[in-house]
Amino acid sequence: MNEKEIVLTPEGLTKLQNELDELKAVHRKEVNDRIRQAKEYGDLSENAEYEDAKQEQAFIEGRILKLEGMIRNARLIDESEYAADEVHLGASVRVKDLKNNESYDFTIVGSAEADPSSQRISNESPLGRALMAHKKGETVDVTTPRGVVKYKIESIGNNAAPKKAAKKAS
Repeated sequence: MNEKEIVLTPEGLTKLQNELDELKAVHRKEVNDRIRQAKEYGDLSENAEYEDAKQEQAFIEGRILKLEGMIRNARLIDESEYAADEVHLGASVRVKDLKNNESYDFTIVGSAEADPSSQRISNESPLGRALMAHKKGETVDVTTPRGVVKYKIESIGNNAAPKKAAKKAS
């Protein structure tokens, strides 16, 4: 199978490895215990608990396979590969929406780690793609479903824990 390279931060790789370990060591055993208990109830053809446990087992095994593939194909972000003054994978970026004068902080990560609710955006997203390789002070145009949005890059850092910036007074 030709699997896609997964770009991860060291923290992202650790998170995937921890999830894999948890699934293998804890959840796999729990679901096997549930299946064994459900079998003790007798007729499996009308045993909802057995069917539910088997479905959960299939989900867990599928997730284990997916995580193993992601870890096997992981490429860690190496900050030394990038110019410090340019937006790159792993960088924390503060941008200002020039239309509404609001500032936002994001960390640029690979698609496997993207979590917009935690201000972690993918380098493959419209905003992430537009910001890549640009420098502080530059303005970028981001094509969105709502049209083109202009952002000014206010700062670039490395691996800060971003939070949504307070709305600036106009």
